[in-house]
Amino acid sequence: MCRSIISGLLWLLFLVLMALPSSAFSEQSNNVQVESDVMYGEADGQRLLLDVYRPAESKKVLPAIVLVHGGGWSGGDKRDFHDVAMTLSESGYVCFSINYRLVTNAGNKYPAQLDDVQRAVRWIRANADKYGVDPNHIGALGASAGGHLVSLLGTMDTRINSDPALARYSSRVTCVVDMFGPVDLTVRFPVLPGADIEGFVVNLIGKAHVIAPGAYRNASPLFHINKKTVPFLIFHGTADPFVPIVQSQRFYNELHKAHIEATFIEFDGEGHGFSRKENINRFFIETLAFFNRHLKG
Repeated sequence: MCRSIISGLLWLLFLVLMALPSSAFSEQSNNVQVESDVMYGEADGQRLLLDVYRPAESKKVLPAIVLVHGGGWSGGDKRDFHDVAMTLSESGYVCFSINYRLVTNAGNKYPAQLDDVQRAVRWIRANADKYGVDPNHIGALGASAGGHLVSLLGTMDTRINSDPALARYSSRVTCVVDMFGPVDLTVRFPVLPGADIEGFVVNLIGKAHVIAPGAYRNASPLFHINKKTVPFLIFHGTADPFVPIVQSQRFYNELHKAHIEATFIEFDGEGHGFSRKENINRFFIETLAFFNRHLKG
């Protein structure tokens, strides 16, 4: 995908963040301690980094939330969720906003991204005492490509268990908030003027669907739903031109058929991101209530 389209996706996410409560805007807060660029692993010579947001002076063991940015698997950065992390941390969570290997034309093809986000969750559990985290209560939130990756965290177990330091830690999260993530990569995606969405998916997998249909299916959270799948809260705009809302509708229906707790909230007329203040407010209220119920209740 072209860089201009990635920038557009990030701008839409920016609209989401800008409509959050005013406490989300400050770069620094007396209520939150931020530790940047913590290394949670290394892969193919690349340092895997995350930012930690902790309620200041908290003596309690707290639940955690993993934040996974979007950007077509080839762009974006952990800083994209800075304001969301600040707000959630002020609400009593230790937040970990993570980077993962970004796909390029030459490398970092799937499942590199899955391996990285799974490693991040396991690393958090391994370092739970250091960060004052309850390892049994870790949620995940992601948008767009990040929504795809957190959906995999809620539907799949650890793919690679070769690191002895993390061998006894699970990568499965407790619950997931999926913001308009693609969950079935086996179907065709829109080819819009100046925006070949299908190209993002092909670039991620590294081969055309006709050559490697199994790889597309394996990368799709929709086909990994089973009795171990965790509760989901799903948001999607009805006018999303990049990830059609039918993706989230089908995902919700399959979760429901499998008797997995799931809530699906449609925002009428919204695109790939939410720009209306009332929708942003509802997004934040519903998200916090969902995390409070599953991570604090």
